[in-house]
Amino acid sequence: MRILLTNDDGFASPGITVLAAALRKAGHRVFVVAPEFNQSGVSHAIQFLHGPCKLTQTGEDTWSCGGTPADCVIIALRGGIPELCLIDESGKRKQTLPIDMIISGINRGANLGTDIVYSGTAAAARQGAFFNIPSLALSLLEGDEWNWDMAAGFAVERLDEMASHWKPDSFINVNIPNQREKPAALVHAFPSLRYYNDSIEVYQAPNGCRYCFAKAWKISAQPEQGSDCEVTAGNNASLSAVFIHPALLESVKERGGV
Repeated sequence: MRILLTNDDGFASPGITVLAAALRKAGHRVFVVAPEFNQSGVSHAIQFLHGPCKLTQTGEDTWSCGGTPADCVIIALRGGIPELCLIDESGKRKQTLPIDMIISGINRGANLGTDIVYSGTAAAARQGAFFNIPSLALSLLEGDEWNWDMAAGFAVERLDEMASHWKPDSFINVNIPNQREKPAALVHAFPSLRYYNDSIEVYQAPNGCRYCFAKAWKISAQPEQGSDCEVTAGNNASLSAVFIHPALLESVKERGGV
C-alpha cells in the first residue's frame, strides 16, 4: 500500500520513525509528513490559513511541516507533495487516489475516550477521513518503558484487520497497551469517559501579570464494560470507529447510540 504517515509528537519522534521503518520493511510505500515540533494537544487546529507552512525534506519520502497534524494531511494531499495531490489539473478529484491509507502515530501516550477531543493524533486521522481515505490513529499507552518495536510490529501485523473496520465518515482509533509482548487480541470498544482532574496554579508577577501553570492530576475514567479503558486495562489493544461529523445528542439517541 501507499501510506501517508503523520503524528502530533513531531517528525523525529520514535513512534513515527519506528513505525515508518516497520511499514517499509513490510513492503509498503510510506510518505512521512509530520510536524516540525511537538504538537500534542492541538486537536484539529489549522495553522496554514494564517500564513505559509514550511515543508523541509529530511529524508527519502520524508518531510517535516511547520504546521499542525491536520495541516500536515491537508498540505500533503492538496499539493504540498505533488505526488500525493488528490486534485488533477482541472481542479477535480482524481479517480485513482494517490494514497491508500493515512496513519497517525504511533502516539507517545494513550488516546482513550475523551482524549480524542484534544488529540492532534486523532485530528490527523479525522482529517484523512474528511478526504474519504481510510485513516487510523495509533497510540501506545504510558508505561515504565516505551516498547515502540512491539507496538509497531503489532500495528503492521494487524494493519489489514484494523483497516477492515473503517467505513466512510469515520476514523479508526487504536490504543496499544505498553508491554514487552504483543497484545493477544484487538478488541472493538467504545470510547470511555475520561476525567482529567486538572487545576491551575497562579503566579502573580511583579509586573502585575498573572502566570497560570497547569497542575495535572491522575486521569480517571468511568468504569464501563466494553470501553477502551476497560479493554486496554486487560492488556488487549482497543479499536474504536469514531464518527467524524458533529451530531445532535437527540439524533444520536434516536439511533440508539446513547
